[in-house]
Amino acid sequence: MTKATGLISGGLDSILAAKIILEQGVEVMGISFSTPFFGSQGAERTAKALGVPLRILDITELHLGMLRQPKHGYGDNMNPCIDCHTLMLREAGRVMEEVGADFLFTGEVLGQRPMSQNKAALKVVERESGYEGHILRPLSARLLPETIPEKEGKIDREKLLDIKGRSRKRQLELAKIYHIRDYLSPAGGCLLTDPVFSRRLQDIFRQRGRFEVREIELLKVGRHLRFSPLVKVIVGRHAEDNEKILRMAAKGDDILKVEGYPGPFLLIPCGGDLEDIKKAASICVRYSDAPKDEVVTVIWSRNGKEKKIQVRSCHNSLSTELMI
Repeated sequence: MTKATGLISGGLDSILAAKIILEQGVEVMGISFSTPFFGSQGAERTAKALGVPLRILDITELHLGMLRQPKHGYGDNMNPCIDCHTLMLREAGRVMEEVGADFLFTGEVLGQRPMSQNKAALKVVERESGYEGHILRPLSARLLPETIPEKEGKIDREKLLDIKGRSRKRQLELAKIYHIRDYLSPAGGCLLTDPVFSRRLQDIFRQRGRFEVREIELLKVGRHLRFSPLVKVIVGRHAEDNEKILRMAAKGDDILKVEGYPGPFLLIPCGGDLEDIKKAASICVRYSDAPKDEVVTVIWSRNGKEKKIQVRSCHNSLSTELMI
C-alpha cells in the first residue's frame, strides 16, 4: 500500500491536500511542528477529524538557528518562509524515510504567496530540503512538474488539482463539498508574520547574543520597553497579561506594582540596578490608575523579598521613546 507523510498545519489548504491524498487510498501520516512561534493545536484537531496519526516535531533549536540568518531572507516581517519550509520538509523527509513512506505532500498553492510559493521558490525549497522529486503539492500538482510518485503510478495525477493564485474561491467550494468548517485562517498561526512581535524579536536578536526560550515566550505578553542592551521591562496591559507575568517570573527577576491603585504588574527579566528600578517604577505608575501628579508607593519584589519605592509617574514621552 502506498504511504505518504503530509505537512498538516490545521489550515484549510493542508486539510484539502490530505483529503485528496486519502481519496486515492493512500495511507497518510501527518507531520506538524512546534516552536515558540507556532504550535500544533490546529494540526491535532485536523488529524483527529481526518482519522490519521500525527507526529509532532519540536524544531525550536533548529528553527532559531535558521531564523538568525535565513539564507533567503525574510518576508514583510521576521518570517523567513522559504528557509522555514525547507527546514520543515527536511525534517518531515527524515520521518518519511523512517516510516517507509513513498512521498511527502504539503498544502502549498502555486502563486498564493508571491515570494515563497512561486515556481522558482517551490523548486528551491524542494532542492534544498534534499527530497527533490518526492514532494507533492496536491492542490497545484497539475501545474507543476510530475513527481516521482506520479511517474511510478503511486498517485494518479489526473485526480490532483490545478489551483493557482491568491483567490481562495476553489478552496472554499471544496470545503463545502467536504463539509470542512473548522480550520485556521491563512498564516494565522505564525507569530513571525506579526509586525509588533517581529519588532520585539528583532530587538532581542540585536541586543542579546544568547537568550533563553522564556524570553521569546515573554514577547507575547504586555508592552515592551528597552532601557539598555541588558535591561528591558514588560508592562501588563490587562488582567490576563498580569497573570502571565506572575506565572512566567523567574528567580532574579524584578516585579513592580503600584500600591493601592488598580494597574499593571511590571516585570524586569533578570533584574536591573537601582536606577532601572526607579525608572521602571515611574513607568508602572504611568500605566496605573494612580494620580499622575502625586508621589505614590510602588512595591518592588525580587526573589520573594519586597521593598517600597516612592515615585511620581514618568512623562508620557518617556514610555513612548522606550517602547519597542
